[in-house]
Amino acid sequence: MSPTEVEGERLQKVLANAGLGSRRQIEQWIREGRIRINDRLAQLGDRVSPDDLVRLDGKPLSARRLAEKSREIIIYNKPEGEIVSRSDPEGRATVFARLPRPKHGRWISLGRLDVNTSGLLIFSTDGELANRLTHPSRQVEREYAVRVFGEVTDAQLEQLVQGVELEDGPARFEEITPAGGDGINRWFHVVLMEGRKREVRRLWESVGLTVSRLKRVRFGPVILDSATRAGRWRELTPEERGALLALVDMEDEAPAIQVPPSKRKPSVRKKAGSRKTAARPGARRQRRGR
Repeated sequence: MSPTEVEGERLQKVLANAGLGSRRQIEQWIREGRIRINDRLAQLGDRVSPDDLVRLDGKPLSARRLAEKSREIIIYNKPEGEIVSRSDPEGRATVFARLPRPKHGRWISLGRLDVNTSGLLIFSTDGELANRLTHPSRQVEREYAVRVFGEVTDAQLEQLVQGVELEDGPARFEEITPAGGDGINRWFHVVLMEGRKREVRRLWESVGLTVSRLKRVRFGPVILDSATRAGRWRELTPEERGALLALVDMEDEAPAIQVPPSKRKPSVRKKAGSRKTAARPGARRQRRGR
């Protein structure tokens, strides 16, 4: 059957479901000519069936591999200094070096953090899940603990929730909640609905303030717990897994991976900047009016 016929699934969806990458990654591979269907180069919009032979970088992908639904999901507490890339020409440490080997496919990062930002990363082998959770139209909340250097005024906080103009378009925080500190070093929790590059830092810089520490503490319904120490990973709880899938209208199709007992770490005392379950009594929350 020709891959351009109506029957079959879209190529990027099939490869994403098999855990080979996110839809956007695979679309880029198609543009770069890295994928062939039968005897010709794949094109955006192509569909494939079990009878088609798909090659990635010249290597055939088995029909069994492409038929598998790969959905393992873990979280990782990224330390500062690691990059969210599989390799680095500068030789910096990569988050992928600390992750377990998945049963099928490969890990796909659901969003990124820059080298100087720590905290919550979610990884899955399901490219469709990654695509839905990171697509701007989904408006998934990301929460960060941020330490700001400088005198912070109410007017600046109000400006940040009302919106400012950055070089790549308007941006704002959904919420800003004071979280401790005094003087020129204060902690806040901020919520964003998107994940543009260095957006948290650039927002504070737009009102003349500098971010000295930045840690992601929540992605959608998943919260970074104190037991998952920096440089450690764990599987999602059934409740977290269900909530994350429900957020993007997906049903669970595969059990979560099982973490060996040796990987489970005891709880540790929270440090400054860790996730707060609620604002301190009397703390004033900045939130844009609805």
